[in-house]
Amino acid sequence: MGAVNRAIEDFKRVDIDGETMQYIIEKLGWKVSGVQEVKARKGIGFQKHLIVFRNPDVVINGDDGDTVFPQVLLTNSHDGKNAFTFTAGLFRMVCANGLVVSTKEFENVKMRHMGYTFEDLQAKIREMVELLPITVESMNKMKATEIEEKVALKFAKSALTTRFTKDQIKVFKIDLKQLIQPVRTEDAGSDVWSLFNVVQEKLITGDFSYTMGGKVRKAREIKNFSQDIDVNKKLFAMANELV
Repeated sequence: MGAVNRAIEDFKRVDIDGETMQYIIEKLGWKVSGVQEVKARKGIGFQKHLIVFRNPDVVINGDDGDTVFPQVLLTNSHDGKNAFTFTAGLFRMVCANGLVVSTKEFENVKMRHMGYTFEDLQAKIREMVELLPITVESMNKMKATEIEEKVALKFAKSALTTRFTKDQIKVFKIDLKQLIQPVRTEDAGSDVWSLFNVVQEKLITGDFSYTMGGKVRKAREIKNFSQDIDVNKKLFAMANELV
């Protein structure tokens, strides 16, 4: 059984008033748009799963044509010992890129596995949706804040700490300009939102190189969704500080 099937089956086994977790969330209008699994050292049965839900009726259309879909990221352990964790996210159509929101208002919402009702889950989803205006406000502020290249390079240097340790950063050399170089014309702006998206995509996909031990190395893509979410949150918080 593949990772996707295992994750879906895990959520199907969670019972809320006689109905499954997945069915309840979809009943609220949020459909599964992606599934990931973290490989466990102990083997099958100890994985951690991420299921991404998106509501096609909830969309943010920017004046500049930047279409963003809010997402609900639900993480869960395979063995059911950890609490469900709800995290807010954004999905940009322009680059099919997933961003994770990190603000004080959007801190992780957790639910224990046992003893909750449909109303409890509905309240959690509604809580996330009601905070969406804060996301829009943050996004608009980032778009409205223009920055100089030296500020962008400083941001890129700080951004490396979301993926590498300080000791690792000390032993390799990297041209920071490659981290702020946009891949597509839609991200060619000099505003914070463009910078955030460019750097986020580069760090997550590994679209940059660095020199270590006299050798040029290509960065690897981050495939562990726990690390992906962690890097995203830290970058979003750093970008918010610029505005």
